[in-house]
Amino acid sequence: MKVQEAYLEVVNDLGLHARAAVKLVVEANKFDSYVMLSREGTPEVNAKSIMGVLTLAAGKGSVVKVRCEGDDAEEALEALRGLFRSGFEDESQAKEKPGTEAND
Repeated sequence: MKVQEAYLEVVNDLGLHARAAVKLVVEANKFDSYVMLSREGTPEVNAKSIMGVLTLAAGKGSVVKVRCEGDDAEEALEALRGLFRSGFEDESQAKEKPGTEAND
């Protein structure tokens, strides 16, 4: 089973608020892989669960570890990376924010 992971920064001004969390959950559910999220000081949560994602309380600038495990793990991680980079497609974010990869 393939495992992919990355540390991604929340770049949108409102952080991982309810609307952004829904977008993340919808995207994660497009894949068969297990998709888990965590940030420093929090237990790992299922990215396919809105309640789990909201418990992260990830504000702007938070770094979230995204771990995908399964046959489509690479595709899942790339899709979520794009969502983080776009500021969760928040209309108030006029353009993509560079440098969302925490390892950059």
